[in-house]
Amino acid sequence: QVPLVESGGGLVQPGGSLRLSCAASRGVFSINAMGWYRQAPGKQRELVASDTDGGLRKYADSVKGRFAISRDAVKRAVDLQMNSLRSESMEQYYCYAAWIDGDGNSRYNYWGQGTQVTVSS
Repeated sequence: QVPLVESGGGLVQPGGSLRLSCAASRGVFSINAMGWYRQAPGKQRELVASDTDGGLRKYADSVKGRFAISRDAVKRAVDLQMNSLRSESMEQYYCYAAWIDGDGNSRYNYWGQGTQVTVSS
């Protein structure tokens, strides 16, 4: 069973919106944070948004004001609402889950297989 299962990726027109969803399997444990990374061809993977217990949210500067993350810690699920998507882009979005300790270090990292988001006219 895949640790994290993503859905919602696809093709969208420039300026459009898309909502990604992710749910953790039973094999995922000891987590207090979930979020999303993305990777474009030939570029490094970057953190898009994350949500940690206590309501702490982080966003990449490039998506602030356009994307919104929402996490249900009980259901162990996280969504990413993406608005005003850029023109002509293709990126793989990966759901992740982890335990973030008191020093800010990540432990027990889990990853989804990824879902592709393509913005094209």
